[in-house]
Amino acid sequence: MKYLHTMVRVTDLDESMDFYCNKLGLIEVGRKEVPAGRFTLVFLAAPGDEDAQVELTYNWDPEEYGSGRNFGHLAYAVDDIYDICQRLMDKGVTINRPPRDGRMAFVRSPDNISIELLQKGDALPSREPWSSMPNTGEW
Repeated sequence: MKYLHTMVRVTDLDESMDFYCNKLGLIEVGRKEVPAGRFTLVFLAAPGDEDAQVELTYNWDPEEYGSGRNFGHLAYAVDDIYDICQRLMDKGVTINRPPRDGRMAFVRSPDNISIELLQKGDALPSREPWSSMPNTGEW
């Protein structure tokens, strides 16, 4: 058995691609348009880890999917938790659970999918502004 991907439904493909690729840093590794089924599938992966994919499913006919909280979350190991959180904030992404401990943070996609960011290896030393930053919303 081999893990292939996790599928999340998105309501705005352009907005989701901007978040996952331009802000979070994933790359598109595949795309499939299915006119008969009226949907588009886009496969994304972290650079260098193309076997572990996220499948964005965009249904062409509008649909509401709820909060995404029942899904749980996607998780990615990062080289520098503070650097990626600052980069995301600079691009307008809310840090829902800041990396106060130098180890873990949470953000949400445009469709409210929770994304966990975990520091590779040991936690980084705690530092400001992160150590005193409060949680925002749900994560």
